[in-house]
Amino acid sequence: MKSLGRIVSICNKELVHTNCAADTISSGQSLTLNQTLISNSGTFELGYFTPGNSRNYYIGIWYKKVSVQNKTVVWVANRDTPLTDSNSSEFKLLENGNLVLLNLSKLAIWSTESKSNVNLSYEGVLGDDGNFVLRTGVRPSDVFWQSFDYPTDTFLPGAKIGYNRITNKQLSLTSWKNSNDPARGLYSLELDRSVDQYFIQSNLNRYWNSGEWNGRSFSLIPEMTLNSNFNFSFVENENESYFTSSADTTSSTLSRLVMDSSGQFNQFSWVGDAQAWFSLWSQPRQQCEVYRYCGEFGICQDNASVCTCLNGFQPRSPIDWNLNDFSGGCMRKTSLQCGDDDRFLQVHLVIETSNQRLNYDIETADNCEQSCLNDCSCNAYAFNTSCLLWNESLFNLQQFQDSDDGISIQLRLAASEIPSPEGKKTLKAYIIVLIVGSILIGILGCGLFAYKMKQRGKIKYKSRETSPPVFSIDQESEQGKLELPSFDLSTIAAATNNFSNKLGQGGFGSVYKGNLQDEREIAVKRLSRSSGQGVEEFKNELMLISKLQHRNLVRLLGYCIDREEKILLYEYMPNKSLDAFLFDPNRKVLLDWSKRFNIIDGIARGLLYLHRDSRLKVIHRDLKASNILLDEDMIPKISDFGMARIFGGKQTLANTNRVVGTYGYMSPEYAMEGTFSEKSDVFSFGVMLLEIVSSKKNSNFYFLEESYNLLGYVWRKWNENKVLEIMDPTLSDSYNIQELKRCIHIGLLCVQDHVLDRPTMSTIVFMLGSEGTLPLPKQPAFTLEREQLSDILVNIADAVSINYVTITKPEGR
Repeated sequence: MKSLGRIVSICNKELVHTNCAADTISSGQSLTLNQTLISNSGTFELGYFTPGNSRNYYIGIWYKKVSVQNKTVVWVANRDTPLTDSNSSEFKLLENGNLVLLNLSKLAIWSTESKSNVNLSYEGVLGDDGNFVLRTGVRPSDVFWQSFDYPTDTFLPGAKIGYNRITNKQLSLTSWKNSNDPARGLYSLELDRSVDQYFIQSNLNRYWNSGEWNGRSFSLIPEMTLNSNFNFSFVENENESYFTSSADTTSSTLSRLVMDSSGQFNQFSWVGDAQAWFSLWSQPRQQCEVYRYCGEFGICQDNASVCTCLNGFQPRSPIDWNLNDFSGGCMRKTSLQCGDDDRFLQVHLVIETSNQRLNYDIETADNCEQSCLNDCSCNAYAFNTSCLLWNESLFNLQQFQDSDDGISIQLRLAASEIPSPEGKKTLKAYIIVLIVGSILIGILGCGLFAYKMKQRGKIKYKSRETSPPVFSIDQESEQGKLELPSFDLSTIAAATNNFSNKLGQGGFGSVYKGNLQDEREIAVKRLSRSSGQGVEEFKNELMLISKLQHRNLVRLLGYCIDREEKILLYEYMPNKSLDAFLFDPNRKVLLDWSKRFNIIDGIARGLLYLHRDSRLKVIHRDLKASNILLDEDMIPKISDFGMARIFGGKQTLANTNRVVGTYGYMSPEYAMEGTFSEKSDVFSFGVMLLEIVSSKKNSNFYFLEESYNLLGYVWRKWNENKVLEIMDPTLSDSYNIQELKRCIHIGLLCVQDHVLDRPTMSTIVFMLGSEGTLPLPKQPAFTLEREQLSDILVNIADAVSINYVTITKPEGR
């Protein structure tokens, strides 16, 4: 949002009040373009604003403490009746107590319709809670109108969402149309009076409900209890039923609930240090669950926040799509001919079945196709054991990488939208000449390059012509799934001086430093034949990381596949990995507290991107200090995605028969049962956080200080209120006691035994940047005190042989 005009003191302007308070407007006074009301605490501001790139003007309330670049409007008066010219408009409190917005012609385009006795004095006051009230000047408690009774898309602490049985009035939230237009959008949050639960609807179609109130939260929103700074409650009596919240008065944290134009209901909290709003939770959890989010013929892919159109279709309103308003959907590029001139294209997706027509009389796929062709309103068909026909627009389409999801349908398109096989074979003469010429030039160039490399003595590799290729990715490339350049082996050999500049060795193979011809420094990961990361892991890392871009993720520059060689090219990290600093007695002194806290925050933001903000929802599954690389500015980069898994659709949990990862970092449900989710990464992050604070390895911490491992040690010291003993002694001159305690507290929350007790990464990022009260942690997983373990060993020593670790590492890394 952009602010219009400057904030002025009402005391020396047209608005004069005996208390000279900038939060009040009195009878007969008006608010013009260059004036604003400010709440007594300075938290909220009321005045004229224009949203985004819009040229319309509105009266609204926004957070004053939030930076201008992130101005956040919480209430709009004239959301459906904007002003096109504010120079001669007035926001005026009339003598009869009615508050009106007058346009250039002095006509009221918005009004509170609150007429009272003209013999009384009235005033409008902007409260510290963001509520703008009209009251009598004699008795301030006599409030006869308030903005909280007319909410728009935002729910603030102290407000109500529900139903008043006396006035028969429903208080609900309605989304903006888009970021440029606060007019009533498609989505609304309302109370279902029959079962006392809330629901979200679009065009009278309900697609989400909150579940019933259990005393602390609604049953389908357990995340509501994560932030202890805000208390939610549901009140029901003979007069009204409503949901409300209250904020901790000792906390400076700002929070709001928003019915977003994306169709999701979100709780946001403001983190001042980051100058950003962070989402604590959202419902529905997956964007693709929002009813008709992508409009007709639009596809929601892998729960991305951006929609795409079916083949042969284009956005109906490109301007709205650029504003993330996809409700207009897609339209055909070429109209159907309504006859045999139309063709069908097979598409695999999840599709809404409510508007399909089932015909049991059609027994063959050919007859099903002809039936669709004969009906001009038919847009698609599918045939399994019976014929399914879609005579209306296609909605709620989703496309996943997993072929087990969805069905294959035959999409009807104009013949010109489907390439003709014969047309592919017809080439013009000049195209043939161009292709042949390009091939000859390419052969000549390759020969010249090979000759020069041979003269310099830098190529010592012979091609293994009799060895079959390990695998091919040509098909994936053709499908547009791979977004990386391919390098030939000779180029990589020249860049690394025949693989002589070795940086390190791992279970996967070796890493070498190199310099490309454009002088870029690279790190070359060359997988050995005996690597535990084999063909599938290599392809997984290659296909996955090429689609991810974030400042806290390592950047993949390219790849090489040459017979049995499997090579990945990364950006070079001069400071190598985090463990090279953290666990080295000499180098850990280089990591003062400020650097360590920034590393913790950077890893958290990288994980938040993987779990919530990227095009793909990614579970890393092998987070550890050696997989965190550091650039020249000590900015952390998450690396090694060979074991990562992509979650699609509504998937939040998965199982595997092959447990991979590193002992000490695996969550209990993953190590014991093979079950993993984003909370598995949260557990690994918690272990790393405690390692960063203490400079001690969790996996090597057995029987030290009367504890089984690092988690047990930290838990013991935490309960004894000896947190400074957890800290690496080298931090004694640089640590911040509040940040240190908060990090240890968050680390313990992350490594709790039960999945539901652990916070999400969005909550963790918020916790790191705020000062609010945190919930108390429960005992971490995999912790035993020395005496307990000794008793167990004595009791069973005569019966079995003992493996002294909780779980072995099944796969070499």
